[in-house]
Amino acid sequence: MARIEDQTLLTGRGRYGDDAPLRNGTLHAAILRSPHAHAQLLAVHTERALALPGVRAVLTGDDVRRWSKPFIVGVKQPMELWALAVDKIRYVGEPVAVVIAESRYRAEDALELLQADYTPLPAVVDIESAIAADAPVLHEQVGSNVVSDRSFRYGDPEAAFADAPHRVSISVEYPRNSCTPIECAVVIAEFISAQDGYEIQSNFMGPFSLHTVMSMALKVPGNKLRHRTFPDSGGSFGVKQAVMAPAVLMCLASRKAGAPVKWVEDRLEHLTAATSATGRLCYASAAVQADGRITALSLDQLDDCGGYLRAPEPATFYRMHGCLTGAYDVRNLSVRNRVVLTNKTPTGLVRGFGGPQLYYALERLVQRIAVELNLDPLDVYRRNFIPARAFPYRAAAGALLDSGNYQKALQMAIDDGGLQALRERQREAHAEGRLFGIGFAAIVEPSVSNMGYITTALTREQRAKAGPKNGAIASATVAIDPLGGVNVVVASAPAGQGHRTVCAQIAADAFGLDPHDISVNIEFDTAKDAWSVAAGNYSSRFAGAVAGTLHLACERLRAKLARIAAAQFGCGAEEVAFDAGRVYPMGAPERALPFSRLAASPHWAPALLPEGESVGMRETAFWTPPQLSAPDDEERVNTSAAYGFAFDICAVEVDRATGRIRIDKYVTIHDAGKILNPGMADGQIRGAFAQGLGAALMEEFRYGADGSFQSGTFADYLVPTTCEVPDPLILHLETPSPFTPLGAKGLGEGNNMSTPVCIANAVADALGHADITLPLTPARVMAMLGMEDPPPSTPLSTPAAIPAQSAGNVGAGGKTGKGLTAQGEIVLAASPEAVFAVLLDPQALAKVVPGCNALDTIGPNRYRADVTVGIGMIKARYAAEIALSDIEAPHRLRLVGSGLSAVGTAKGSGLVTLSPQGSGTLLRYDYEAEVSGKVAAVGGRMLEGAAKIVLKQLFEQLGRQAGGRDTVASGAEPSWWRRLLARLGVAQ
Repeated sequence: MARIEDQTLLTGRGRYGDDAPLRNGTLHAAILRSPHAHAQLLAVHTERALALPGVRAVLTGDDVRRWSKPFIVGVKQPMELWALAVDKIRYVGEPVAVVIAESRYRAEDALELLQADYTPLPAVVDIESAIAADAPVLHEQVGSNVVSDRSFRYGDPEAAFADAPHRVSISVEYPRNSCTPIECAVVIAEFISAQDGYEIQSNFMGPFSLHTVMSMALKVPGNKLRHRTFPDSGGSFGVKQAVMAPAVLMCLASRKAGAPVKWVEDRLEHLTAATSATGRLCYASAAVQADGRITALSLDQLDDCGGYLRAPEPATFYRMHGCLTGAYDVRNLSVRNRVVLTNKTPTGLVRGFGGPQLYYALERLVQRIAVELNLDPLDVYRRNFIPARAFPYRAAAGALLDSGNYQKALQMAIDDGGLQALRERQREAHAEGRLFGIGFAAIVEPSVSNMGYITTALTREQRAKAGPKNGAIASATVAIDPLGGVNVVVASAPAGQGHRTVCAQIAADAFGLDPHDISVNIEFDTAKDAWSVAAGNYSSRFAGAVAGTLHLACERLRAKLARIAAAQFGCGAEEVAFDAGRVYPMGAPERALPFSRLAASPHWAPALLPEGESVGMRETAFWTPPQLSAPDDEERVNTSAAYGFAFDICAVEVDRATGRIRIDKYVTIHDAGKILNPGMADGQIRGAFAQGLGAALMEEFRYGADGSFQSGTFADYLVPTTCEVPDPLILHLETPSPFTPLGAKGLGEGNNMSTPVCIANAVADALGHADITLPLTPARVMAMLGMEDPPPSTPLSTPAAIPAQSAGNVGAGGKTGKGLTAQGEIVLAASPEAVFAVLLDPQALAKVVPGCNALDTIGPNRYRADVTVGIGMIKARYAAEIALSDIEAPHRLRLVGSGLSAVGTAKGSGLVTLSPQGSGTLLRYDYEAEVSGKVAAVGGRMLEGAAKIVLKQLFEQLGRQAGGRDTVASGAEPSWWRRLLARLGVAQ
């Protein structure tokens, strides 16, 4: 069945966040974000910004302290995360202040007029540095960067390791990456009054347990925080749970401004500061018998959760806790989980959260077992898979795996996926000296999360004090209107998955109607709709929980209609048929009534209802699986209601000359229980595969040693397009779940768990390497082949130091982040003496420096300048210092500069040499610079290009000033834009 949503979306009638109508007087917000990764926040000066016409208010940390509380934390530690930084900065992009103005343009302009004073502090940007004894501590009240350290033991792992003839161990890291939905965050918030609280409209996806977190942060009861979603959402993939934090921030901004406030996240903000997948360092070991049978596992896991542990973290650890042994029948398990804080963006839910991190270690370990014991990997899988007869199967750590036949799925993948042909291609490639590898991955995909799993992060004593938490309550409402129309409302916030289509199918099946006759409302409203803390669109809960609960509601309402119809037809309710828009006694279709007539009549004539039948044509169903209990005293927990299965085969060829990885073939088989819509199921698999491919080959958040973010645009944070994503062969096996109403399980996250490690295993097979680090970029692959990039043609030197000063929004000091180099030469139409004269003349030099608004002398050949520089979407106004040194007139000098701005710091040093050439001068330059903060986030490609452009502009203008005219060197071709204007006939 074609998707119901598509007609509206494909004709441009979608109603996304930025399309929402606004109340008169709605203001617009822009957020000042820290350019530092770690710093003391001393003050925020707002006077100049407030003086700008159109600016209504500036929200600062003082306001946040007055009207709100810190967000609650998932572990018992004295750390504070406020909606705005109040005293300390812990990651680049952390919100520092909010400008509220009559337009977004004016709000952005006012950001440049804010002045924030910082004292930079040393930063930690990797797990091993953060846990070192001498590491800078992010939260002094905690006293350590390890904010949770829990160990678990199931069975007798020590004995199993002692008895095993083999111990196979690996150390792996899973990198930080994220989701990149087309639509970023959108929030419209209003403070109604102290009595009525706040209203929010946003593209928040849930879980709506975070509604409680928001209301507590705003210091209002839950019923005083109304939260609505938009009709459409342009993707999420998990990331839009992070809308929780800016939603609270915009509520406070509305309170400060006394008007509704709208905020739209831009792409740079999204990549820099929204959220990230959790980075993980894992030391994994397996006790293995000679035939490859695993008897015990040991996992020492350290998660990089960024500058704060923001709810719902440490979900990435504990969502997978019950199924840490994956698809394998392993009864002995030891686990240590450490939550580590670093000066990076706080982490959160990213598609499959917990799964990619776990399976990257577990499936790399299985591959190493096969290699080290010289076994066929498929035999290792067969000997360790949970037997089909064992389901429902209780895993060592507590997961109750509901159904499956992993052996059958494996054989289907081998037979229908053409593994024999792939292995023949591999033999041919090896004979020709080509690098061709085949990898495998087996994963268990949890869906419908147990809301109590997160409490596994607490000790038994802490859980006892807080009270038990468990369940996965879903809700759905179906109603019939006075004209017999069927209306459905579900407590979920879809982001493109096709909820309306599946809900329409389920209701249509129940009432014998066409799906297009069903109206489905997916605009979630906490003030009107039935919901619970588990509501939302996350953890693949739609098919198993939400759709199943709607089925229950429809069955109840159908039963009521059947009783009403039975009284009219004179038959039993079980004999009433619903088919093709009609209702009739079975075996007597000639007596049929139109569905709309029968369904509408109770509205108009309730007195005719059968005796004892209640009025009202509406049913709301709530459902939670009884199998989801709180963690027990042995720390076992059934973390999800249903568990799907996926087995992947990947064949790759690696180009020796370029390091490029080509996917030769990708096969993925899924057991997701009962499939509700085959077309959309395959679409979800393809989407997860594309995202997993990106994680394997391209996507990674990179940070400088000082914590500066360096992946703020799609020039440096690469994501796959349709050109890079091959079409996988998708196979299905259905073993319906006995624990969900429709037998369905989730499948939208599986390939984001399996694909990264499956590709890594294939590359490991191709290269014969034990250590594989994601993403497998060409440069990283070439390094594994022993062909690293050559050293730079000129040695790098350290830019000469310039004394630091306080200016703009940034404090000074500390190592900056992104290093840039530029070398070149240019012919100037002036003598070396004339060029030197310009460089030593402050008034002439002011005309030479690109974007210079003012330049004042502060010492011999030293100047203070006000400079505006634009790079991509970033416009930065720097308070700069410029100095000339190593002067050997008229042959050479060193040009040194440093600057501070609202978006970061910059410093650079360049050697300039001049030599006569004809009637002019040949100028050569060799320049190095470093930038940090928001400018660094635009990435190396854009920065390198911008640096070259700025330097060329500087030296071209130097030649013009020295030559006494606004032209380039004699005979030189006009610039491209002058030629374009000339062609267009536009006057200069």
